[in-house]
Amino acid sequence: MRDDDFKTGARFGSGRVGQVKEVTSLSNPIIKDIKALTNKKDREESGTFMAEGLKLVIDALELGWSIRTLVYAKAAKGKPLVEQVAAKTVARGGLVLEVSEKVLSSVTRRDNPQMVVGIFEQQWQRLDHLVPEKNQTFVALDRVRDPGNLGTIIRTADAAGASGVILVGECTDPFSLETVRATMGSIFAMPLYRVPVTDFLAFSRQSGAQVVATHLAGAVDYRTIDYRAKPTILLMGNEQSGLPEQLANAADRLARIPQQGLADSLNLAVATAVMLFEARRHLLSLEA
Repeated sequence: MRDDDFKTGARFGSGRVGQVKEVTSLSNPIIKDIKALTNKKDREESGTFMAEGLKLVIDALELGWSIRTLVYAKAAKGKPLVEQVAAKTVARGGLVLEVSEKVLSSVTRRDNPQMVVGIFEQQWQRLDHLVPEKNQTFVALDRVRDPGNLGTIIRTADAAGASGVILVGECTDPFSLETVRATMGSIFAMPLYRVPVTDFLAFSRQSGAQVVATHLAGAVDYRTIDYRAKPTILLMGNEQSGLPEQLANAADRLARIPQQGLADSLNLAVATAVMLFEARRHLLSLEA
């Protein structure tokens, strides 16, 4: 099928399950819907997001994520892995679009786009269903604003063996194109939670986990904390203002990362990485 076979107003191929279509027009209604996923409002309304790259799409499918639409460049047609992903998408009830490079560049907003793009359903976990277990580490982020920081933290949490990322308050969208790119695929491996401050405070009180918060006024060197006795929630503050008093007061330990030189603070993603791998070092010592 080609562009003129589409009906106006379709949403990611609804009603066209199991079909492969060729698209060359930027005005195609499904392409317009996909391009709209650069807007948070459209992502929330559709419950979907965009991920670029064949490896990311393969990883997501293997992890059981639900794919709505697969988009691949015409030049990728016939490549074995692309054909396999297309077959899996069709088998799972998704739509497959074969598009021109012009269309793909428009969708991804890149001059040299990846050859494959997937539109997936968002996945959020429920914090009220979470029961932290010993040796688990979670990251809680207060009002993180920068998409690159959030994506890097999700990627680092995955690399450090963390069990989830909790977004507290008004945080940037982890399913934005910028954040998904920065995760390098870890968006599909890391459970995500999103809660208001009051819900996080209630959870931290009854979870049985210790809350370790980084703070410029932290009384404890982060290296002296025992991360093995209980599950740990690493609570990290906003990039500009740090932790508000309400959250800082709720922490079991206020930790500091000693620094030298003129810098008085670290980038949020760097500080989170330091804390995550210190917790991992402690947990690995249990296995030694």
